Amino acid sequence: MVSTSGDTLSGPSTLATYRDELFSMADIVTPNVKEASKLLGDVSLHTISDMCNAAESIYKLGPKYVLVKGGDMPDSSDAIDVLFDGKEFTELRGLRIKTRNTHGTGCTLASCIAAELAKGATMLHAVQAAKKFVESALYHSKDLVIGNGPQGPFDHHFELKSPSYKMGSLQKFNPDDLFLYAVTDSGMNKKWGRSIKDAVKAAIEGGATIVQLREKDAETREFLEAAKACVEICKSSGVPLLINDRVDVALACDADGVHVGQSDMPAWEVRRLLGPGKIIGVSCKTPAQAEQAWKDGADYIGCGGVFPTTTKANNPTLGFEGLRTVCLASKLPVVAIGGINAGNAGSVMELGLPNLKGVAVVSALFDRERVAAETRNLRSILMKNAYSRS
Repeated sequence: MVSTSGDTLSGPSTLATYRDELFSMADIVTPNVKEASKLLGDVSLHTISDMCNAAESIYKLGPKYVLVKGGDMPDSSDAIDVLFDGKEFTELRGLRIKTRNTHGTGCTLASCIAAELAKGATMLHAVQAAKKFVESALYHSKDLVIGNGPQGPFDHHFELKSPSYKMGSLQKFNPDDLFLYAVTDSGMNKKWGRSIKDAVKAAIEGGATIVQLREKDAETREFLEAAKACVEICKSSGVPLLINDRVDVALACDADGVHVGQSDMPAWEVRRLLGPGKIIGVSCKTPAQAEQAWKDGADYIGCGGVFPTTTKANNPTLGFEGLRTVCLASKLPVVAIGGINAGNAGSVMELGLPNLKGVAVVSALFDRERVAAETRNLRSILMKNAYSRS
């Protein structure tokens, strides 16, 4: 009805047909704020509350879902959309990409939602996937110069440009990388007289599939220099490197992502700072936290402690039942953490829980003299379990 650039694409005479005939046939209606305003008699839409009210009013016209898109809201630093299912409002936050290449964003989003629904996705998942696709396409097309008009097209085929397809500096996240997740510890490294760099190198040598730097005691400058060295080690081995909590360090060293806890910066804010291609993990202990992590655009969640652990203060033990509850509720890949070692890792994976992709380990690797040997042994145990379950 109204394009992103503000051009009116259909006249007032078509509004009655939309409202009286088409909407009652639709699974979802996806107006931008300008279109929503037109549908409702030119009401003013300036806030998230206004968008919610508009979604509720349009829902009464017959569609099963309404997605009011806020990408055109002038005063918002984020691209915030509101999805309404007749009972619950869901805010979906994304990056506001600064680019002139926005021609066709609405059509692309709707087509992507339809494609995801055809593949069997739920409506919320389809909208989330579509929003992420459009955001990534805009990000990778932001500097294209094609044509002479005020708007340019954006590249729908960025994912096909392998191996050059990267989101930021990172290739697309693979949940299987969570298989053996090594989490460094500054105190343990000091205890054994090893540097962060040496610890990471040894873990990768032993077969770690992803590494997180959790260095609480190091000075920022010292940590940054060590992180830069670790990034180079991990890139040369094809192993993703995440930074615990420190978004600033992750940005400065061009790490592959960040892992945050419930008391840290929310995932949607981390995504706004890092960009669409970086990996974001969130520590979760409840289904509600897992749901929020998914809505905020995280890529995976860490769930624990599965067993008692001393590596983190005030960390309640969830046990197998707590892990099971979160895995069953999660829409994201899950990595189990907390007190996991060579003696119990197999029993964790034997649970066969949906979305459980691997285990995260701290002291069982780094509070040992021979990190590479311990990592190799744990990987062997996990591989045997994977083979037996397949």
